[in-house]
Amino acid sequence: MAKAMSWLNEPPQWSDQAGVISVRTGLKTDFWRRTFYGYLTDNGHFYHRPVTGDFTAEVVVSAGHSALFDQAGLMLRADERTWLKTGLEVTSGAVQLSTVLTRDESDLSVAAVPGYDGELSLRLTRFGSAVCVHRGDGNGGWQLVRLGYLDLPETVGVGVMCCSPQRAGLEVTFRDFRVGEPISRDGLE
Repeated sequence: MAKAMSWLNEPPQWSDQAGVISVRTGLKTDFWRRTFYGYLTDNGHFYHRPVTGDFTAEVVVSAGHSALFDQAGLMLRADERTWLKTGLEVTSGAVQLSTVLTRDESDLSVAAVPGYDGELSLRLTRFGSAVCVHRGDGNGGWQLVRLGYLDLPETVGVGVMCCSPQRAGLEVTFRDFRVGEPISRDGLE
């Protein structure tokens, strides 16, 4: 039996039915700590369950991105100071793949999504204190996007997240969210 999921910062509208999680974001939501912008915000929407030890999480995400920093994807969270989020985000005038690693301060990396057609497969893997992000290549394969370090407890929250820092009402669909055994370390190539 799958472990029940719960919300950190429940959005105003959402549903979880038949493998599809649909969300409409609240006003001015985000996860960010200090770097460059100077603010602390921890009010983004995170639908998660506890996961112990190493794992791989996958999801297919699509969203009606239109405003700067609209975002939707996967998240791993130990607490408000230690987390990773990755997903589709409007930045630099386009929908791109962003990853934020937060170790008390947030850092951001952004990558173009060649051939983006409105949805993207994402994969997040934990190997002890190493975390890695892959994106689907559109042909059933995976491309490594980010490999980083997080000092994590044995059990963390893992799930889907979405935020709309400039507005309310980002509509997001997550399909086929799953958490299972970690991929082979050979899969990092």
